[in-house]
Amino acid sequence: MDVFSRTFLPAAAETAVPISTTSRHMPVFRRCVSPNERTVLVTRCQRPDQPMQGDYLLLLTRRRLVVTQETLLWRRLRLHLNSELRHLDHVTWTTDPRAGIVELAVTAVDGIRERFLIKAGDPARASHIEALFGYAFLARPLDARSGAAA
Repeated sequence: MDVFSRTFLPAAAETAVPISTTSRHMPVFRRCVSPNERTVLVTRCQRPDQPMQGDYLLLLTRRRLVVTQETLLWRRLRLHLNSELRHLDHVTWTTDPRAGIVELAVTAVDGIRERFLIKAGDPARASHIEALFGYAFLARPLDARSGAAA
């Protein structure tokens, strides 16, 4: 079993994403992420500016952010965002620990500002998600931040 497979399901279980949901989204994630990438976070999210557009699933690795969308009516999957972390600009996240909510905002390569709202449920889980964002976005190796090849 590759690194991605070994780390994906435990990361999804950590945020209480059902196995049926992860199974539906897995083929899309597999096309976007290399087998040797370690999963940092898998969680459901919403787009606060478009609440009725369907369910979103966010996958974060040390190198990549992938967001898939499942439509409400036909439950069709589509890739919403697929980007290397080094190609994202103005990455910010804010946490409301009392409400158990984390909001992630990024500017993609095409210049579109994307916002994702993660309902963590409790302050401890929201704090944990905030720490994972710090791990992925702030603790990148020097070569990844500068864009130089490893």
